[in-house]
Amino acid sequence: MTNVAIQSLLEQVAAGDTSPAQALDKLRDLPFEDLGFAKVDHHRSLRQGFPEVIYCAGKTPEQVGHIAQSMFDHGSTVLATRADEACFEAIRAVANEEPVYNRVARTVLVQRGELPATMGSIAVVSAGTSDQAVAEEAAETAAAFGNEVDRIYDVGVAGIHRLFARMEQIRKARVVIVVAGMEGALASVVGGLVNRPVIAVPTSVGYGASFGGLSALLTMLNSCASGVAVVNIDNGFGAGYLAGTMNRV
Repeated sequence: MTNVAIQSLLEQVAAGDTSPAQALDKLRDLPFEDLGFAKVDHHRSLRQGFPEVIYCAGKTPEQVGHIAQSMFDHGSTVLATRADEACFEAIRAVANEEPVYNRVARTVLVQRGELPATMGSIAVVSAGTSDQAVAEEAAETAAAFGNEVDRIYDVGVAGIHRLFARMEQIRKARVVIVVAGMEGALASVVGGLVNRPVIAVPTSVGYGASFGGLSALLTMLNSCASGVAVVNIDNGFGAGYLAGTMNRV
């Protein structure tokens, strides 16, 4: 439930169009609704400006569908991450409109209500094609916030001239997300070339000594470039969410 929805409900009570009892019934599930297997946080949009997001990994399709239904009943936007085909179909079955399913990002989105005002664009920059799934998760999450997203992919340091060819576009962004596996050097390079905040996302892409993304994570954490912050390995959602809050008016 959003600020706009609650204000509208209070205005209806003040005008006599809705009784206090009816309003109480609509507000009964705030701040959360207990589904037994999950407690859906309907208050999150009021606190943070964006509703709860469904993390599908570890949940059954039936559980994902019930959570989505609860959120739809309260007029919320539904964003689901790490969603397979079965989770997509479960959300699709309870939505009144066709969800947007990005199979690369493994995200499902049903947009409802007004989008927050933003101040500029967000650039999502990835090192290699193998990093694209994480980059797409970041891009889809940022777009769900209403941000204009520029995707700049396959510009890693092994062919750094590819990055330099896109620097004008990257510098126009208000926030830059850099996604890289292997040794994770791209975040430091970009961080040293822009005057915008850089959110670095290490990925688990790489051979054995990359230790499932730990090598890239440590490189990014030890970056000598100023203005680089780092999220968890493969956490495209976290980067997209943070970038969206930074770009909000």
